[in-house]
Amino acid sequence: MHRIRIAPRRRLAVVACILGLVAALVAAASSGAASRTAVTTYTGSFSDGATYLIEVPGDWNGTLLLYSHGYVTPGSANPARDVGDGTTRQWLLDHGFALAGSSYATTGWAIHEAIPDQISTLDTFDNLVGTPTRTIAWGHSLGGIITAGLLQEHPDRFDGALPMCGVLAGGVGTWNQALDSTFAIQQLLAPSLQIVHITNPLGNFLLAEQLMAAAQATPQGRARIALAAALGDTPGWFIPGSPEPASTDYAAQELNQFQWDFQVDNFFVFDLRAELEARAGGNPSWNTGVNYEKQLENSADYAEVQALYAAAGLDLSADIAKLNAAPRISADPGAVAYLTQNVVFDGNLHGKPVLTMHTTGDGLVVNQDEQAYRSAVLDAHDSQLLREVFVHRAGHCSFTPAETISALQALLQRVDTGKWTGSTDADTLNAAAAALGPTLNVAPPGFISFEPTPFLRPFDLAPH
Repeated sequence: MHRIRIAPRRRLAVVACILGLVAALVAAASSGAASRTAVTTYTGSFSDGATYLIEVPGDWNGTLLLYSHGYVTPGSANPARDVGDGTTRQWLLDHGFALAGSSYATTGWAIHEAIPDQISTLDTFDNLVGTPTRTIAWGHSLGGIITAGLLQEHPDRFDGALPMCGVLAGGVGTWNQALDSTFAIQQLLAPSLQIVHITNPLGNFLLAEQLMAAAQATPQGRARIALAAALGDTPGWFIPGSPEPASTDYAAQELNQFQWDFQVDNFFVFDLRAELEARAGGNPSWNTGVNYEKQLENSADYAEVQALYAAAGLDLSADIAKLNAAPRISADPGAVAYLTQNVVFDGNLHGKPVLTMHTTGDGLVVNQDEQAYRSAVLDAHDSQLLREVFVHRAGHCSFTPAETISALQALLQRVDTGKWTGSTDADTLNAAAAALGPTLNVAPPGFISFEPTPFLRPFDLAPH
């Protein structure tokens, strides 16, 4: 695989979002977290080159948490991880939980390798430590889709799952929706950009950054950036800890959407898509048959786009007509098959409870992914097993340790009792998080009652 070299500031911003370790929320609490309980650590590697990490406290309570980490940029370090942050790790070990996780054999969209490597980690735990009384799958971002994929493919190995900020619309729907946004950018702002079959990933990314920065300098460019963002439901809120822009502050919303594109998303859609295409053996995305007028009308950002087009003196209908008239992109069938396998959801939870968690202002994996997953689960008649909770905050995976632990506790209660009994209500979760104390609450608990709008490009394997 090629090695990605970008400016250090941009690379750090991208990697922070990928891994779900938002420094503004967890760095201070995580620094210098020393073990306060006796812990036995096991490390090693598998035949495919993946490494594993297992930590078992001396007073192990019998529960194993199998952690699936997020996307790792090709060329970056890829150690095994068994938890998302040091503060959460310390609390879990101090309370008797065993932790485990693997590196996966490759970086990038590594679902094909991650699922068997995670199962090998479970087998290794059984051999080295013993069989847990209950096993929970959990993970952030790409690790969220892996977590849900583990439950779908190996339900007998788990008692429940906690996908956090996960790509739960599945691989095909996620990359299709990304294609809609890049198609609008290409057609309306930057015809020279490659949006599929990318041959020069780094050059394509740098060109996208240059052209979008130029567009951001004009009212017309900003309106068209907002249109592209709306086709992917990118939220108008970027910085964790900042107040959410008012519902009619469209200029602020667009500036935040531009920051999501410029600092995070462009790297994925104009560069790292090439890594996915190389894995899949072609382009797995298409926009044949898509009506962009209808897509925009269904977007959470429709009113913003209308307002910014009017302010810029642009004809929105003309731009939509241009998108609808432009030559469409067809997928390569073999690549679609690969991405369907790695991974798309059938909605069958196999009798195991699942609790998902997402921030409302996530512009890398949008909150609408939760609606897509719930829709598949509803179609499979398993909705009684699923609960979805939301944190009112910008950022990708920008949860506090207290929010993570209180969500885990709610899931474990469901595993133990067979009932949710209001444990996932926002007020209940906020109270549970607050009770964990100031060290774990590096920001005020932010659970909120929230209903995401429909995911714009659904693709699942649920019965219809």
